[in-house]
Formats: sequence, C-alpha cells, structure tokens
Amino acid sequence: MAVGLTLIFGVMRVVNFAHGDMMVWGMYLAYVLSTRAGLDPYLGFALCAAALFVFGAAVQRGLVDRIVDAPHEMQILLMLGVALVMENVALLVFGPEPIRVRSPLGAATWYLGPLYVDVARLVTFGVAIVLTAALWVFLYRTDLGRQIRAAADNPYGALVIGTDVRRVYAAAFGIGAACVGAAGALVSPILPFQPSTGLSLSVTSFNIVIIGGMGSLPGAFVGGVLVSVAESLGAVFLKPSLKELASFSLLILILIVRPAGLFGRRAS
Repeated sequence: MAVGLTLIFGVMRVVNFAHGDMMVWGMYLAYVLSTRAGLDPYLGFALCAAALFVFGAAVQRGLVDRIVDAPHEMQILLMLGVALVMENVALLVFGPEPIRVRSPLGAATWYLGPLYVDVARLVTFGVAIVLTAALWVFLYRTDLGRQIRAAADNPYGALVIGTDVRRVYAAAFGIGAACVGAAGALVSPILPFQPSTGLSLSVTSFNIVIIGGMGSLPGAFVGGVLVSVAESLGAVFLKPSLKELASFSLLILILIVRPAGLFGRRAS
C-alpha cells in the first residue's frame, strides 16, 4: 500500500489522497471475483492489480496530467474529489455494510509450540515482500524503469533525451495504483471493509511514507514494518483501540529526529 503511494509521489510529486479508496476498490474487486467466479483472493490479486493499473493510468491521463505542474492545493483538491467519487460509487454499488472476503487460508493456523502463526497474514506478508522486490528490479533493471527514475529525478532532462514523460507518468501512476490494488486483494480476507474505509487506509499510508521518507521505496517498506510492529505492540501493552497511538507517536518521534523521514532527502 505504502510502496504504491511513495512511487506516485516520488515520480510526479503528486499527493494521491485517493490512494485508500483505490485500495478499497481492490478489496471489492477481490470480493466480486471470489463470490462470482470462485477465485481465491490470494490468486486473484493479480487481476485486481491489473484492473487498478488501467484505472490509475486513466486517472493520470485524463485528470492528473492536466494539473501535474499546478500548485499543490489544486492537486490535493482534485485527488480529494476523485476519492469522494470512488467512495460514493462504492456505496451505491455495494452498500454501507462491512464485508470480508472468505478464503480457506483465512482460517488456517500453524502452531509452533506455545505460539501460533496466522497463515493468511504470513502469506500476505510474503507476497508483499516479493512484489516490493519485483518492483525494485523493474525500476533498476528495465528500460521503462530507468525512464521512470530519470523522469522522477529531472523531467526536463528526461524530455530532452527523448523520453515520453507523459507516458512515463501514466505508467508510474498505474503501477502505484496496481500496488495498492494488489494490497487490497491480499488483505481483504483479513480486514473487514466498507466504502468509508478508504480514509483510514489513506491516513495509514501517509503515516508510513512520512516515516520512511516521501518518495523512497526502501523507506516505504521499512516504514510499513515499523508501523505494523508499533501498532501490534500498542495493541498488546495498551489497548487494541489505542494501537494507532503507538504508530503516530513513532511518527512524531521520527519527525523530531529526522524531519525528512528515515530515508528521505533533506531539502537543499
């Protein structure tokens, strides 16, 4: 979830406030594939990612591309509008009731002595690592990946050497949306969701990428692990309802020590 958000910001400097709602739509796509086609979300996440890639590329070409050089407040208002539209369309189509996707892995547990391991969460974590590593390989070992990094570093320089920056931006936004679509499908058997869930997911995403450093792929991954561990410890030692207190306390602490985040670059 955070990797997709930090990729979009790192390439285009656009803060995607619709990121959480894109993840909710990934969850609902997994639900439709499970109920209508009998496809397990741990197999159907690739289709959810593909669908969100197309949607993300279309949003970038049709909307974001028009204001990519505009002031940040215009970008924020646009993406908030996209988020509201996505949330209300989901409300019309699926209703307000919380749902959860059923999967055989959802009830599977491995016992290791006095400990037990939730297989669904373990598989989700493993797939997240694989997808993050695959994205890193794509960005550093393919021509399109190098063009994305070049456009992120210097769009005018990339344009001068013949890079189609508009196509690169569309691909980057689509890949970021695909990441969050896959994330939505993978957690749909674990977390109940409804159309309004997008806001809390967006807040969590921003918390993670700010801790790791806006625009940093390793930072998004490390930030995600830190936030997860902080919230788990908060749920154990405080209360489950206060677990976010631990993660936001971590955010404040890191911003005091490193205002740019753990892997972020300081402004020159």
